[in-house]
Amino acid sequence: MIIKLEQDLSCADIEVIIKYGKDKENLQRIVKLLKSVDMQIKCDNDGIERMVNASDIYYIESVDKQIFVYLEKEVYHTDFRLYQLIEQLKKYGFVQISKSCILNIHYMDSIKPIFNSRMEATLKNGERVYINRNYLSEIKKALRGETSI
Repeated sequence: MIIKLEQDLSCADIEVIIKYGKDKENLQRIVKLLKSVDMQIKCDNDGIERMVNASDIYYIESVDKQIFVYLEKEVYHTDFRLYQLIEQLKKYGFVQISKSCILNIHYMDSIKPIFNSRMEATLKNGERVYINRNYLSEIKKALRGETSI
């Protein structure tokens, strides 16, 4: 992959042009990642509100009716519901992996089977999350790039 940066002072916004030939294996992943940079979620930590980029989110989890947003080293709380977040984020590479967890597949480092037809995903920051067997087909589709852009 060749990345070229070109400054044009007449541009009001960033423009990304992707040129590709026959090999477009990573094209959908690149487009999803680029689009996720503009998507933000309102979160808070100790009363301080912050807009968090979707591209920075590793996973989102519901614990005791509260929704937590996990970044590489930080954890935030949001008032959105899990079903609202999956609807907003699925086009950016997020998949539901259990009744209470949504995962950003771009931060998944490895995946391995464990007991009861479940899988354990290790993330790039070393954290581990568990994929329930009821959601295996969705994660497999996402890993094959079968989700829409």
